[in-house]
Amino acid sequence: MIAITNTRPEHAAALEALQQLAYPTLDPSHWLRREHIAAHLQRFPEGQLVALDGERPVGMTATFRIDYDFAHPDHTFDEIIGGGFFTHHDPQGQWLYGADLCVAPAYRGQGLARQLYAARHALVQRLNLRGQIIGGMMPGFRHYREQMPVDVYVARVAAGEIFDPTLSVQLRNGFELRGILRGYLHDAELGDDAALLVWSNPTYREL
Repeated sequence: MIAITNTRPEHAAALEALQQLAYPTLDPSHWLRREHIAAHLQRFPEGQLVALDGERPVGMTATFRIDYDFAHPDHTFDEIIGGGFFTHHDPQGQWLYGADLCVAPAYRGQGLARQLYAARHALVQRLNLRGQIIGGMMPGFRHYREQMPVDVYVARVAAGEIFDPTLSVQLRNGFELRGILRGYLHDAELGDDAALLVWSNPTYREL
């Protein structure tokens, strides 16, 4: 049975290895390493979650709090995560930024990513945040990149004309498309752009 729990310092080495296993075509400069994970645990421990099969980490999610300027949404992955160290974490920030969610290849297709997103949603609601923000990669675009530009692809996915394994699922699970983040990160297979996606907390209360 898989358990979702808070990440602990002793998980850091295994989570670094998991990053490399889960993202083999991602530019290595974007992998989260053990020193990054240690910084995350110092800044925002409740935002770091791990999926354990027994004692073995098989999935993870890394998040931080931020006050996001939707009037100026453009950013790269490395910029917003502070080079991996979450230096932009604001303990009073009203949005949860989802920097990473990964699952070991052997455990994909079992609903583990859905459980990790549900745990994120629960965290947002427990902290009474406005919602969460992610830069969603679009794995299906690699099949269409010679046929259409990314903005056309995204529009067709949003219209339900094309299925994208990540973007389509996110839209079906309550995320709203807010635009495209150009040059978000570099992945040799998936490309460099990401969809800016927002999930709004239905239980948010103005204080």
